[in-house]
Amino acid sequence: MSALDGGPVGSAAPSRTLAAELAAVEPGSTVSLMGHVHRRRELASVTFLVVRDRSGLAQVVLRPGDVPPDGLPPEETAIEVTGVATANPQAPGGIEVTEPRVVLLTEPALTPPVELWRPSLTAGLPALLDHAPVTWRHPAQRATWELAAASLRGFRDVLTARGFTEIHSPKLVEQATESGANVFEVDYFGRPAYLAQSPQFYKQQLVGVFERVYEVGPVFRAEPHDTVRHLAEYVSLDVELGFIRDHRDVVAVLRDVLAGMVEGIRQHAGPAVERLDLTLPRIPDEVPTIHFADALRRVGAPVDEPDLAPEHERALGAWASEELDSDVLVVEGYPMRKRPFYTHGWTGEPVPGGPWSNSFDLLFRGLELATGGQRLHRPSDYEAAIVARGERPSAYAAYLQAFAHGMPPHGGFAIGLERWVARLTGAANIREVTLFPRDLHRLTP
Repeated sequence: MSALDGGPVGSAAPSRTLAAELAAVEPGSTVSLMGHVHRRRELASVTFLVVRDRSGLAQVVLRPGDVPPDGLPPEETAIEVTGVATANPQAPGGIEVTEPRVVLLTEPALTPPVELWRPSLTAGLPALLDHAPVTWRHPAQRATWELAAASLRGFRDVLTARGFTEIHSPKLVEQATESGANVFEVDYFGRPAYLAQSPQFYKQQLVGVFERVYEVGPVFRAEPHDTVRHLAEYVSLDVELGFIRDHRDVVAVLRDVLAGMVEGIRQHAGPAVERLDLTLPRIPDEVPTIHFADALRRVGAPVDEPDLAPEHERALGAWASEELDSDVLVVEGYPMRKRPFYTHGWTGEPVPGGPWSNSFDLLFRGLELATGGQRLHRPSDYEAAIVARGERPSAYAAYLQAFAHGMPPHGGFAIGLERWVARLTGAANIREVTLFPRDLHRLTP
């Protein structure tokens, strides 16, 4: 018995009972709850104390003689309640705690900045973010990250079952992965280094070791975007796999990963889905795919556009939902000029325009969620690509050594975790589902 679950070692106190476990307790049994005071309701002859723990809410009934000498602890105070499990159909789970002994586990809490007992948070986003360590305690707010955690479980389960190895790459790097203009520079013992924009170079190199790798970790983008969809730091779910034929093998793995993330939510975050009244996404057995050139024509964009604008993504998402019965859509064949130097050229059927690439974006409910594709793998192709952008291959010597020693055809993708959760919940701003967001203006809490 641990001190956490059963009180001090050697004590005679009953083992801790979680709120969600009360329904299965035999009425008349002695139980011990530990949690925060969620709400106090003082009536003429009885007082109700609602206790919140990680599993949910429990109701405690206090008669006048049960109230501690110093009065009831204020909301958010951490307490332990020992009492009798008593049947009551109106209580959560049909069981409440009576004849309680209430013990404070900390000093009385200050009044929270928002009323956490209300069904929804009505404070503005700045107030929620300024007080994030407390506002995340709200059950509906917390449920959004429970979706993220369950998605991660599904993500890992799918990839582990398919022979992938989890890796962790450095977040301090010598050079930019994609663009030198969008990196955070730091002083690394007197010489410049950068916060990693992605684990791209490392996950490619490690394909030569493990063949199939994935990583869950932070990435940093010094892009001065002040929008509802961008963050300066976010959690990236990166995948890379070797011995592929082209980027469509990568898309097939991405499809399975997304389906696994949805299944992870079903298995591990059912109460969060119910609390937020969510409709889980439709991930078909084969994700519908459209070429970039055809996507431009469908949304009426100029044929020389290098990328899809947000309004184009929304229109394509609506088309996929209404006509293809899918919440996801792959747009493949993006122009080479829009993709990083390590991107493989188009190998599919000829499409007018271009040059196109074996790369793609996956749109989820009308928003770019994942970017991926096939990478170059021949040393001569890398040298040509680097020279073409006006740089010296020697500047990438540490990266290129893996290719000089033999690398298979490979590719991968990256999913933004916060974007995934934002689209799941319909959040208007990605900051609503980010634990402690970092953006153009915010560096605390």
